Amino acid sequence: MSEQVLIQFRADKDLKQEVSYIYEELGMDLPTALRMFLRKSKQVRGLPFDAVLSDPSSGREDIRAAFYGLRKEAADLPEMTLEEINAEISEARSARKRGKE
Repeated sequence: MSEQVLIQFRADKDLKQEVSYIYEELGMDLPTALRMFLRKSKQVRGLPFDAVLSDPSSGREDIRAAFYGLRKEAADLPEMTLEEINAEISEARSARKRGKE
């Protein structure tokens, strides 16, 4: 086993308690969860989750408008039979298999 070091940092008390409770429900303590975070960071060579800035121009109304626009487009599409759906799935699987060979 490699040499152990102590890592200390400050965190909001309420946040620590809430997060500790979550990890306890998962069967682990906070130090174990933090070690898992560090190991995953090493594995992916970065943050183990997406860290992106939200687009400030994408407000709730923009998202709602996009949703209803896509919904309207989908309503204009012809209905597919179960056989057509299964054939499309089968073709996609075959194409994926051909790509792997």
